[in-house]
Amino acid sequence: MKVSKAALFGLALAWAVGATSVYAAEQFIHITSYNLGPYAAGGSGIGGGWTDYLQLINERDGGINGVKLVWESCETEYNTARGVECYERLKNKHGGLTLFNPLSTGVAYAVIDRAPVDKMPIIMPGYGRSDASDGRVFPWVFPLITNFWSQSTAVVRFIGMKEGGLDKLKGKKFVNLHHDTPAGKETIPALEAQAKMYGFQVTHLPVTHPGLDQQSQWLQVRQINPDWVVMEGWGVMNSVALKTAAKVGFPREKIIGWWWSGAEEDVVPAGDAARGYITAGFHGAGSDYPVIKEIQKYVVAKGKSDMKDKSRIGSIYYNRGVAMAFLAVEAIRTAQEKFGKGQRVTGEQIRWGIEHLEVNEKKLKALGVTGLVPPFKVTCADHEGSGRVKFQQWDGKQWNIISDWVEADRELVRRMVEESAQVYAKEKGITLRDCSKES
Repeated sequence: MKVSKAALFGLALAWAVGATSVYAAEQFIHITSYNLGPYAAGGSGIGGGWTDYLQLINERDGGINGVKLVWESCETEYNTARGVECYERLKNKHGGLTLFNPLSTGVAYAVIDRAPVDKMPIIMPGYGRSDASDGRVFPWVFPLITNFWSQSTAVVRFIGMKEGGLDKLKGKKFVNLHHDTPAGKETIPALEAQAKMYGFQVTHLPVTHPGLDQQSQWLQVRQINPDWVVMEGWGVMNSVALKTAAKVGFPREKIIGWWWSGAEEDVVPAGDAARGYITAGFHGAGSDYPVIKEIQKYVVAKGKSDMKDKSRIGSIYYNRGVAMAFLAVEAIRTAQEKFGKGQRVTGEQIRWGIEHLEVNEKKLKALGVTGLVPPFKVTCADHEGSGRVKFQQWDGKQWNIISDWVEADRELVRRMVEESAQVYAKEKGITLRDCSKES
């Protein structure tokens, strides 16, 4: 039987309308995970917290204003090529992916140029390119809450507090022991800028993936005899570093890790060698938060938790996943308030939602996340939103918070962000957005 072009068009239109109606009450969110390989502890913990929070929203609230969240996981093994494959595989599923969290600085760098084409907002809470904080150049990319450069300035400020003032850093020696990847190298420009400002010396020592042998690096540390070691580690590198530091006699309380070096999985394997070790954090530790208790009640108790090892609920990586999912949910909620409650929102609409995301103390309390994340406000120009960092110390059994939120050097970081972003804009032929005309 011959079918006319008009009939075929009608069938296609009907299918499209039907597909749209199927997904109208669902919002698809991916899970970029790595449950395999040397960084599985981070990937599995974050993935578990991420999905449990989404499940909480469905179980307790019935979704976001009635729109249920659906998700699918894609295994990357923390491999950049596989992460890009996941992005391409998931972006057209379930009516279309509308937000992407790469969970890897390497993957983030690889997909940034695809975001404007695909109308895909990329969130990178606590990782990724720091200069993407300039929304005039990177309208689709969001290193939310605190970027690597802000963290670095907060770490130096914290060390300044320990030394009795930033002026006391003059003549001090720092070693930057960093994972030899884009993420590990990301803080180098900020440390160099601060070294010039405060007069300290910094030596950068890279550690090759995965970091199982660090004898040569720690022999250099012993020769340099620094006042402080700043550790930008990841995965097994962290516990190996702490054990090797103990062997060469370097005091762990003089090692300040970034937040990718500050999970239970980084210190427990090191045993007594980790005692006294300090790390930064852009979110809180432990389970004493209303939101974690709600997850226990509505998700874990009902057997719907995605976290296989329930003892990890409330751990650093798990809480990081909860914090990241919280950001995604609130971005969607903010977009719905503008474009229509009770309906699926598009990537473009979510991008608007992120740029208008403001969470003050009152809202943090209402959402049960006070202390878990700092107050923050994202704007067209500022895609970071906070810059605040907390510090915690391992006592051999648990992490203890030892500071309030420490402010980053916002002036220095913003200057660096704008200078770097403008270089990128020139290379890519990007015209800066006029944020005064955005609403």
